[in-house]
Amino acid sequence: MKSAEEPRLTRVAGICLALPEAVRTDHGDHAAFTVRGKKFAYFLNDHHGDGIVSVCARAFPGENKRLIEAHPSKFYLPAYVGPRGWVGLRLDRGKVDWDEVRDLVTASYLQAAPKKLAAVVEAAIE
Repeated sequence: MKSAEEPRLTRVAGICLALPEAVRTDHGDHAAFTVRGKKFAYFLNDHHGDGIVSVCARAFPGENKRLIEAHPSKFYLPAYVGPRGWVGLRLDRGKVDWDEVRDLVTASYLQAAPKKLAAVVEAAIE
């Protein structure tokens, strides 16, 4: 009998897979989300035993450090991808603001997606 999926992963996946041509790949307790082969989000659950449950996304240059400095209890620099401009948003600290998760993931998607797909999402936002 398969165990139920982690509810926060289910929510993150729903947000990510609502974006055009988004694809989910599971890796144990983690998941990666791509658009045409480019990663735009990760769901991490206790990655390498760090005890953190989060969604990680691409950030604009310097934005990851600004977010972490402004809200250190909410944002962090994830291992491996953090130094390459990604930021982690913790999902394990109280009530999750799912609109904030959607905004972060969408901004990351817009950076990874081809221009035509990004234009579809931008038009829907306006």
